[in-house]
Amino acid sequence: MAFVDTRRSQSKAARKEAHLQERWLVIDRKVYDISRFCHQHPGGYRVISHYAGQDATDAFTAFHLHRVQVSKYLSSLLIGELAPDEPSSEPNKNVSVLKDFRELRSTVEKMDLLKPNIFFFFLMFLHIVVLDVAAWLTIWYFGDSLIPFFVGVALFTTAQAQMSWFQHDLGHLSVFGTSKWNHRSHKILMGLMKGMAAQWWNNLHFQHHAKPNCFRKDPDLNMHPIVFALGKKLATEVCFTARKDKKPERLMGQSLTRMKR
Repeated sequence: MAFVDTRRSQSKAARKEAHLQERWLVIDRKVYDISRFCHQHPGGYRVISHYAGQDATDAFTAFHLHRVQVSKYLSSLLIGELAPDEPSSEPNKNVSVLKDFRELRSTVEKMDLLKPNIFFFFLMFLHIVVLDVAAWLTIWYFGDSLIPFFVGVALFTTAQAQMSWFQHDLGHLSVFGTSKWNHRSHKILMGLMKGMAAQWWNNLHFQHHAKPNCFRKDPDLNMHPIVFALGKKLATEVCFTARKDKKPERLMGQSLTRMKR
């Protein structure tokens, strides 16, 4: 990956030696060194490392509600810019598809389709609570005979299923207008009503959306390879390479051509 290095404090030999151990990514044609920051990344080490050697512009936009606020933390990681003749995306990416996707996202944002609807989510949470309470009241009032038991189970199962989608929306930062309230509500909901850790769920689900259906990068393929390994090529790859212990790809000069996505 050819780029203009703006670092001046290191010698060329030192930069070349460090280059073999570094992870870089590109956002808006600017090159950032995430070698150390990836371990401190709030979204998890793996989700940002999956973009080492690649253009992460669209992922950065999708995963951060307040892009301007987050961008100020990138200045300390900036090491240069792509050379003028260097394409922004990897050779295997369809540029026209990327352009269409960005135009579509811009149109959706202008139509306010991504704006949170607090009233909708309030009603959603309310009906979950009603179903959950109804399940316990059914058992308490009618006893634990066969019919009340199965009615209670049906109500409780429906409530938990709806709760799973509600916490999913919180994890996607879609309920409230700020990341802080989404994260706080997500932790409370997952801990008290689902009995799981929000950070564990985020760590896996963020990777899934960052690299959907990418072998060794999408955790869903590791947990349920038969269900999620769609397509002959991916299914073959999962079958014949799942047992091999390969080291994670590190960003080197040839990373853009070696990485599949």
